[in-house]
Amino acid sequence: MREFSADYLSDTREGMWDDSREALDPIELDRWDSVLDVGCGTGELSAVLAEETDGEVVGVDADPSLLGLARERVPTVAGDATRLPFADDSFDLVVCQALLINLPDPAAAVREFARVARHRVAAIEPDNGAVTVESSVDAESELAGRARRAYLDGVDTDVTLGAAGTREAFEEAGIDDPTTRRYDHVRVVEPPYSERDVDDAKRKATGDGLADDLPTMLAGDLTEAEYDDLRGRWREMGREVVGQMADGDYRRRETVPFFVTVGSVE
Repeated sequence: MREFSADYLSDTREGMWDDSREALDPIELDRWDSVLDVGCGTGELSAVLAEETDGEVVGVDADPSLLGLARERVPTVAGDATRLPFADDSFDLVVCQALLINLPDPAAAVREFARVARHRVAAIEPDNGAVTVESSVDAESELAGRARRAYLDGVDTDVTLGAAGTREAFEEAGIDDPTTRRYDHVRVVEPPYSERDVDDAKRKATGDGLADDLPTMLAGDLTEAEYDDLRGRWREMGREVVGQMADGDYRRRETVPFFVTVGSVE
């Protein structure tokens, strides 16, 4: 399973459900007395679940360093998604967010979800291949797409799982007729810029952010020469971002499509 830092998880999931929670409607959170959030990370989804239900919400994750942060929001237990430390039928609902895309065998985890769930299983998974970026810097959209394709090509799990892949995992796990609803997580950068926005712009200008992904990119088809070319153009683009930001003209809109897939185990 791929591992992520607390800062990365907080950054990518921050504000995801602030604008709308309608995509969670099929999960029917108000019906359940007990909910398990698998791969809870730092507990962003756990907190939403706790707000939307009067029942108990428990988070489980294999990384103890992340559980320390999630524990500030809900009770937590250390455990692997494919070997959950719970008896059969322990929770009314078992749910995860952006977990299956990081597992080599998503169906194995869903089978565990179904084992410990009494009523319903749900997965909120993105299609990272369908992310779009609109920017006031002309080159940013094209370069972001090029970098994303190179990164995805080097990842050893299916991070483009989305709706079709998640439904397939559900069906492989024996969950028939799952339903799916799309939810777009939109992140906007505009004045006044946050400290994080400014830091991100500086990392573009230095190429540091791209350098962090170098091993994964080179694990795919990207050559070192192609990477050097991409990083040079990326840094040039980053300097333009910093310049526009200094003038208050920079705008960026990133849309990540998530798919909420729900199945019954009753």
